[in-house]
Amino acid sequence: MNIRKFAAVAILGLCAAGSAWAKDYKVGEVEVDDLWVRASAPGQSNGAGYMDIDNEAKTPDRLLSISSDAAERVELHTVETANGVAKMRPVEGGIPLPANGEVKLSPGGYHVMFIKLKAPFAEGATVPATLKFEKAGEVAVQFKVKPASHNPGMSHDHGAMKH
Repeated sequence: MNIRKFAAVAILGLCAAGSAWAKDYKVGEVEVDDLWVRASAPGQSNGAGYMDIDNEAKTPDRLLSISSDAAERVELHTVETANGVAKMRPVEGGIPLPANGEVKLSPGGYHVMFIKLKAPFAEGATVPATLKFEKAGEVAVQFKVKPASHNPGMSHDHGAMKH
């Protein structure tokens, strides 16, 4: 392989690697990536969504709300443990994003609840939504639907919970 071909291949490789590391969505100084939900199990009426949010601003921000036509209602939730029992609770006032910090919405913590799904989440599909931040504004996003068995860590059966 001559030097020109090698250089072209190296540059293409770096471009591909750079795009793989790029954030999925950006609004203002807020970057959002790794948005996902699990595929719905038969009869499941709710679903939970997860993501990573980086606030690169020098001031705090807040994820105020999320909207989506995929469900009758969409809420920001967290899991709180009291007396050894974990309970899911809506987040009042949004999820705080520290200045120059990050927040991970993940199983067992902060998450998005899609309540009364209009159609099951199908593996391989995407779920459109809009995130609203207090300072950064709004950004349209797509959650990737992963297999129902996807388990990056601790998980909860949100489909069986009553809201």
